[in-house]
Amino acid sequence: MVSTLAAALLAALGLSGPSATHAAPPSGATFFVSGHGWGHGVGLAQYGAYGYALHGWAAEDIVAHYYPGTELGQAPVKRVRVLLVPGSKRVVVSSRSPFSVRDAAGKTHKLPAGKQELGPGLKLKLAASAKALPGPLVFAPGTAPLALGDRAYRGTLRVTGGKAVRVVNTVGLEPYLWGVVPSEMPDTWPAEALKSQAIVARTYALTHMQGGGDFDMYPDTRSQVYGGMPAESDSAREAVSETSGEVVLYKGELAQTFFFSSSGGRTANVQDVWGGSKATPYLVSVPDPYDTLSPYHDWGPLVFTPAKLKQVLKVPGRLLDVQTTVNRSQRVDSVRAVGEKGEHVLTGDEVRTALGLRSTWFSVGVLALDPLPAKTLQYGTSFNLTGLGRALPDLRLEQRAPGTAEWVVNRNVEIDDDGSFSVAVKAAAPEEFRVTSGTIATSSTKLVVAPRVAVKVSADLATLKGSVRPVLPGMPVQIQHQNATSGRWGTVAKVDATRTGRFVWTPPLLDGTYRARVVARGGWAVGLSKKVLVG
Repeated sequence: MVSTLAAALLAALGLSGPSATHAAPPSGATFFVSGHGWGHGVGLAQYGAYGYALHGWAAEDIVAHYYPGTELGQAPVKRVRVLLVPGSKRVVVSSRSPFSVRDAAGKTHKLPAGKQELGPGLKLKLAASAKALPGPLVFAPGTAPLALGDRAYRGTLRVTGGKAVRVVNTVGLEPYLWGVVPSEMPDTWPAEALKSQAIVARTYALTHMQGGGDFDMYPDTRSQVYGGMPAESDSAREAVSETSGEVVLYKGELAQTFFFSSSGGRTANVQDVWGGSKATPYLVSVPDPYDTLSPYHDWGPLVFTPAKLKQVLKVPGRLLDVQTTVNRSQRVDSVRAVGEKGEHVLTGDEVRTALGLRSTWFSVGVLALDPLPAKTLQYGTSFNLTGLGRALPDLRLEQRAPGTAEWVVNRNVEIDDDGSFSVAVKAAAPEEFRVTSGTIATSSTKLVVAPRVAVKVSADLATLKGSVRPVLPGMPVQIQHQNATSGRWGTVAKVDATRTGRFVWTPPLLDGTYRARVVARGGWAVGLSKKVLVG
């Protein structure tokens, strides 16, 4: 099968896969898949050809780059047969001018302009009555082309009856390509790109003909997309005409000219994409520098929850990790999904299909931030934020104050070889933290901070002295005394700290146990000093 720019989107920065030893994602991790290119990666990359044409390359040079060691020759076939309808209850063949039909007995019948509706019995309107003719029937155009339904086609239409109606379009190779080239590549692209597509498509058609049946190829990506006359354009017809009959040869034989949309920067070796393929000297990995013009050069990251990956990758038990191995073409060979109760290994192509990815040049990344302990930290205390950021670029630690919407970058995050990270931070205020990579962010974790309060008794036992950090406006210091009988604390005084955070209390002291207490606003926790004993 060949991928095309006109084919429907199959559904999602490729980096190398993780090493065999690496940190396992913590619970609650989010997985991401990022990659390069669109398509299988073997042969001509259409966006790359577009870029080469813009840089002045001729079609023959573009073809030679993607299929090294090949040369151009002439096609040995002049006509092809395309299966338009494999089986249907009814079909409508029409023309805007009189046309004709030849039955299996070799007799030709003239038909008026208009529609002929056929079922499995192959009855036609002949003169004033409907008559069944021996099939197969071959419809030939008059001065206007034939149409099947609402789509016109060049050449003839061969209709077979029986249990269902079957329609095959027999058409010249060059007119066939008129409907292929603009279906596979935008006809607004440079002429040399369209000509390279024409050469490659012509060769592809002749090397992928179905043998032994009544047709040679399909009209879709099972062969290559053929849109008939509605798909044609002047630029595509010109590209086909200027390369008339040209095909790609290797040592005198038709080459296998696979093609696809976007390489991501390098095409792939055929053996790296389709296991079991024999080595083919011209289907090798080559650099593709102008693929940067492709909107699919880099794609992702696509976000997947562990639950979604567990389901798709069929991993037993809770998903713990996803690991990949890559081949020499940088495409993923295998994916190992690790679960609590075992693991499941899939091919890169199986995962591409299951997740709806554009190519097998992808990486599986993970980003997670471990939650902070629930305990309250004193102002100025150092702690570590830990987590995992594997196969994701440019990690940053961000923070924000309670009640605010804006996240502020704290610093860049350096990761270890296994993808884990540990960032030393000081508790400077009650804040939320998260780690980001581009638009991707972990869940936030909250830091609970209390002011640092200290108190001591003067040498003469007459004064309590202390300090509080940080100094916050409207933050009085409560002096508390503990009841010796009940153990309860009661506030006996309130004092204000100076601008440097110091405070003093000098009334007559009662014997007993004292402490200083600070109740702050704005998300701060209550700050308590250690106990001091008087008397």
